[in-house]
Order: sequence, then C-alpha cells, then structure tokens
Amino acid sequence: MVPQPGTYNESMDTPFTIAGRTFRSRLMIGTGKYRSFDEMVRCHEASGAEVVTVAVRRVNLTDRSKESMLDYIDRSRYFILPNTAGCYNVEDAVRTAMLAREVGLSNWIKLEVIGDEKTLFPDVFGLVEATKILVKEGFVVLPYTNDDLITARRLIDAGAAAVMPLAAPIGSGLGIQNYATLRILREQITEVPLIVDAGVGTASDACIAMELGFDGVLLNTAVAAAQDSVAMAAAMRHAVEAGRLAYLAGRMEKRLYASASSPLAGVIR
Repeated sequence: MVPQPGTYNESMDTPFTIAGRTFRSRLMIGTGKYRSFDEMVRCHEASGAEVVTVAVRRVNLTDRSKESMLDYIDRSRYFILPNTAGCYNVEDAVRTAMLAREVGLSNWIKLEVIGDEKTLFPDVFGLVEATKILVKEGFVVLPYTNDDLITARRLIDAGAAAVMPLAAPIGSGLGIQNYATLRILREQITEVPLIVDAGVGTASDACIAMELGFDGVLLNTAVAAAQDSVAMAAAMRHAVEAGRLAYLAGRMEKRLYASASSPLAGVIR
C-alpha cells in the first residue's frame, strides 16, 4: 500500500506477513560462513532481523552432547527458518525438511533444490514438485528460485507461501543483475510476498531490492564475508528500511535534461 502524498507514517505501511505470521523486520539473515559463533550472534543482533535461516544438513541436530550452531540462536528472539541447502534432488529436499520438523525446528522450510553444482542455480522442475509434496505434508514452503515469472506462478499454484528469487548467484556478491525480470515479478506477482534471496553484496544492493518493491531481503555472505561483519549487518538493517521507505515515497521521474532546483519563473532579471 502506497500512502497518499503528505500522509506517510510507519503504521500505514502494509505489514510484512507470511502465511499469517507478521514480522517487524523485512530483513532475514543466515548463519553460515561467520568466523565464529560469537560473531554470528553479534551480527544477528545488529541486523535487527527476526528470521534466521539454518541449513539443516550442516548443523548437529541429534547429538546434544556436542556444540551446535543452534545453541547460539535465542529462539525467544528469533524465528528459525530451516533450509534445504545442499539438496540436489526432490527426495533429499523433502527428507531434509521432514527431519527439521521432526527435531522441532519448524514446519516452515526455505526450500532449495539445486540443479547445478557450479552456479547453484535451482532445479525449477524439482522445486515445484517438492513444493507440492511439502505443502500437502503441512509445511509452509518458501522456495528459493530463479527470476522467472512462469516458475513463480507454478510455485504459487503448488502452494508456496512466498517466492524467493535470486538477484545473482548465491554468495557471489554481484548485486542485482536482473532488474527487468525482478521488476516484472514485482508487477505480476501480488498473491504472496516476494523476497530477494541470493546475490546481495552490500547495503546498496539490499536498498535497491526494496526500492523495486520487494517485500523482504534474505542474505548471508554479504554480512559474514565483510571485513567488519557487525557493521555490515547494521548497514543492511538501515538499507532495507531506507529502501522500503523510498518505495513507499515514490521516486521522482527521471529526466534527460536538467531541471533547476530553484525555479526561474517569476525571477526578475
């Protein structure tokens, strides 16, 4: 919802709601690649994020006598979103989601079905199939996908609670490489939230994603691989907030030629 001119206040913004659950922060953050668990904790705090995504296949879920990443996530403060990172087929992705639910993480799942090892691009056919299966099993499914409108529609038809298109390859830090297709997605997809997932490298990338009208941003490497990860986490928080506000404000029209900031009409020469 874009407010009428001169009437904006934060309470007028449309809530960030997924599957009936509302979040204050539109930034979601990951748990991988940090130099230490302590750094991860400080980055999560600085980001202001409420949703923390965890790769199910990369954490200790069963042997509680050993240290686990989960020991460093305060579940009273953060909503854990398990993900199926590292799964290259439907069976593995579904099994991993089931495991996450069985050990009490969540019935929400960030669904990844990877189709190519080098690019980590999604297998969209497998992704749609896995979404159908998991939705029938009672999961809230948030699929990581490419920036294709038709795939997004298929995922929504399969029951996806949100669609999470990449802006660039996972962990590349290239920023938004596909403005046109992301804009098309934003214009055409209104049934579920759209969340940019993958490719963000710095705060301006996150801001641009929000200025395009996306409902949220999920990132990890941009923070974890920064020279000062905690400072970058804080920067991402402000970037997402600024981008959302700019989107609601409505940017000025672009012009080819100059237009004086101080109009000359009525000036005595």
